[in-house]
Amino acid sequence: MSVWRNVLRVGVVLTCLSGAGLGAAVPARAAAAFATELTGLPDEFTAGDRVETLSAVVSRSDGGGCVKVRWSMLLEVRGLRLDQVKVDRVEENGSFPLEIRTEGDVARLTDRELDPGLLCPGRTVTARYRVAFAEDVSRGRVSFAAEAYDQSLRLLARQTATRQVVGEDAAAEPTRAAPEPTAATAEPTDPATAEPVTEEPAEATPEDDAVVEPPAAAAGRPVSTSGGFGVVQAAFLLGGLLLFLGAGLLLRMRRLLRGD
Repeated sequence: MSVWRNVLRVGVVLTCLSGAGLGAAVPARAAAAFATELTGLPDEFTAGDRVETLSAVVSRSDGGGCVKVRWSMLLEVRGLRLDQVKVDRVEENGSFPLEIRTEGDVARLTDRELDPGLLCPGRTVTARYRVAFAEDVSRGRVSFAAEAYDQSLRLLARQTATRQVVGEDAAAEPTRAAPEPTAATAEPTDPATAEPVTEEPAEATPEDDAVVEPPAAAAGRPVSTSGGFGVVQAAFLLGGLLLFLGAGLLLRMRRLLRGD
């Protein structure tokens, strides 16, 4: 009986584990069946009155049924403020109502109603956003995260993108600086600047015979070796005199000591 009880317990454990694995595999398979992408994004946004329209598109690749979609856009800014960004969710009949929540530099824009479209295999649902930035923006960065949810608020797919935001003055700087290299390249071709270059070596070349004549033999020697009674001779003479006086004093002291 104990053996059958152990076998029964092992079977129950294996059944529970297999059920848990199946439950975990279903959401993973469902998540892989949906995909979202962001289209219409420029290389960089320009601040001012320029409005860009970007689209979030969700698709389904499995053989399931059709579902309704609720969109939510996560917006994060760096180097600028949220009140310097204007976002409007639009559909064919005009603006779409949004619920906006902000926290620091992050804002979440969620549809108050389900999207009018229906997501089915082989079909897509698209959300469009009109984005603009205030004129006083100089430079910054903005990140978008488009999230598609079903009616039960289950996340189907998510896509992110980041772009630079530059002001109108910063965007126009490269155009004004373009003529400068052409002016710089034209300077070497000017004949007036080439004439002094050819004359400088001729002026620097010594032509006077007095300049190129080698110096006198005594001019490069120290003063003590130039001839006559110099400092060295006087030092030798003084040293000999002191040596003579020292030797005389030593002899005199020797005689005195012997006498004592």
